[in-house]
Amino acid sequence: MFEVIIGLEVHVQLNTKSKLFCSCATSFGEDPNTNVCPTCLGLPGALPVLNKQAVHKAIMLGTALKSQINKKSVFNRKNYFYPDLPNGYQISQFEVPVVGLGELVIDFEDGTSKKIGVTRAHLENDAGKNIHAGDVSHVDLNRAGTPLLEIVSEPDMRSAQEAILYLKKLHSIVRYLGISDANMQEGSFRCDVNVSIRPKGDEKLYTRCEIKNMNSFKFIEKAIKYEVQRQIEAWEDGYYEQEVVQETRLFDPEKGETRSMRGKEDAADYRYFPDPDLLPLIITDEMIEKYSKIPELPDEKKSRFVNEYGLKEYDASVITASLETAKFFDEMMEEKISGKNAATWLTVELPARFSEGVNIENSPVQAKTLAAIVKRIEDGTISGKAAKEVLDYLIKKPDMQVDAVIEELGLKQVSDDGAILDIIDGILAANEDKVAEYKSGKEKLFGFFVGQTMKASKGSANPQKVNELLKQRLS
Repeated sequence: MFEVIIGLEVHVQLNTKSKLFCSCATSFGEDPNTNVCPTCLGLPGALPVLNKQAVHKAIMLGTALKSQINKKSVFNRKNYFYPDLPNGYQISQFEVPVVGLGELVIDFEDGTSKKIGVTRAHLENDAGKNIHAGDVSHVDLNRAGTPLLEIVSEPDMRSAQEAILYLKKLHSIVRYLGISDANMQEGSFRCDVNVSIRPKGDEKLYTRCEIKNMNSFKFIEKAIKYEVQRQIEAWEDGYYEQEVVQETRLFDPEKGETRSMRGKEDAADYRYFPDPDLLPLIITDEMIEKYSKIPELPDEKKSRFVNEYGLKEYDASVITASLETAKFFDEMMEEKISGKNAATWLTVELPARFSEGVNIENSPVQAKTLAAIVKRIEDGTISGKAAKEVLDYLIKKPDMQVDAVIEELGLKQVSDDGAILDIIDGILAANEDKVAEYKSGKEKLFGFFVGQTMKASKGSANPQKVNELLKQRLS
């Protein structure tokens, strides 16, 4: 039996308006090589100037991860030669990062949790982008110099599931803090996955392989599972040392496999040394105090939803996993409805009606409208079944008011005692034999009377009132 060892390096692109060391814009999707200047092009004599907004956002993340904020940190040159790295080096942090040791807690469906150590989070500038077209390669340097915060975990994860939970939690925290859009399709949130195995009970760390530049939770999970199986088979076949070497690998989503890309460098290969163009980064107590005042995070919001609204832990976890869903729920609860009912309609009924490409962010039905539907169920105006018809209607015509839809569809429940009693009396008079059977002890017939009454009212009678009045009449 083998134990899996996983560590993650996550690159978060910070949502500053300008790059890390120059004033060029960080906007996505511009024409190639238009957001560039002498500094991010690496031209001789151009000097870097640090973007203080990136430092503020790093302090916020460090606070969220319960990390040590280093009041003095140093920028280094990390030397390597790629076509999309115009300087021939990346400005990063090595010995002393801006954010030191911290932690992140992941939650499992069974209610248990696990603490994952965070080694560090350091600032660095991004490289450009190579675009390959047949035998020709082009380089777009628009992205070169955009600010990244690289968050490095301890090798504390033991399965693909734990790695995905960690990534989703970190993704959620970054979005809650508002320091990045964390758009995985655009590369604003991507990660390198380090995977190794060892016999269970062994404390030694064996050779790790790094799967590079992953930006899909689904593909990350598949890549880890494939790589673990590859390493186990190599061990069991006796070829571990030959086949599992320290290297960088790529994941091929079409074939569902990882393949070798290049040998993995050690720190010494990058020849780190302090950047002579940048002074040490000094963070004051005032800066820490100001930027450690962060918004309510997923864990705190989850606890509040459980304590204030009586949600189950799991339901609260589902809602708070997404910032947009959590905001939607908060807005619904302003209408003073049941938390349990709100959670059901938000996480089950509404998403079930979304077509492809539609989600909470662009939902045609807004929070106040969905809350109004729930409120009409709770005050007895409509039944739960009728409420689903109202929601179906509003998905197509979202500009209408809930009460107007109820009237238009004729779904309003009859709660008037007199009107319901007239129907009940007619049902009982037409079924005297069954009334006698019921009174002689055949209590299961009560459901028959309820069904007949609802049928006679064409579903408009309030079921609660029907039950209550039938019991009165039959007693």
